[in-house]
Amino acid sequence: MPLPRWTRLSSSIHVRNPWWTYKRDAFRLPSGAEGEYHYVHTNGSSLIVPVLSDGRLALVNQYRYLCDRESLEFPCGGVKDNHTYDDTATQELEEEAGLIAREWLIAGEFDPYNGVTNEICRVYVARGLTQVPSKPDMTEEFEILRLTPEESEARMISGVIWDGMTMAAWSIVRHHL
Repeated sequence: MPLPRWTRLSSSIHVRNPWWTYKRDAFRLPSGAEGEYHYVHTNGSSLIVPVLSDGRLALVNQYRYLCDRESLEFPCGGVKDNHTYDDTATQELEEEAGLIAREWLIAGEFDPYNGVTNEICRVYVARGLTQVPSKPDMTEEFEILRLTPEESEARMISGVIWDGMTMAAWSIVRHHL
């Protein structure tokens, strides 16, 4: 039996920037009570697990401002207006890892923080990779690491890899490898 749904009464934008829209919805619960829900709206994101010809995985190490520390993770980026998940995956793989893929597999999707955002992250496995010059944004600097699946998983278990989206994606793709 499905759970009762809430009814959206109105929706307004608080702040919009190039990456997110901060929204506030008024809603009515099945009981008739009304309230507000504040959340982050995005167009989604594309996360890529690049599998090299020798079976190793390409991960990017980058500085994460909010936590003031480096983070080892799979290439990932937000879907911009008028772009698709596929466009974003292709662009982010080249931009962050300096790779172009011949083979793509959509492995699954997840919401990285479903109480705060309506973002859906689509997870890809990329193979048939060719190295090209990377094209990072002005705020990005990347170090590329090539790790075996076992090394990657060990770093997740030990806490060296602490990025939640990378760990969620790994749980989706590991059976595809």
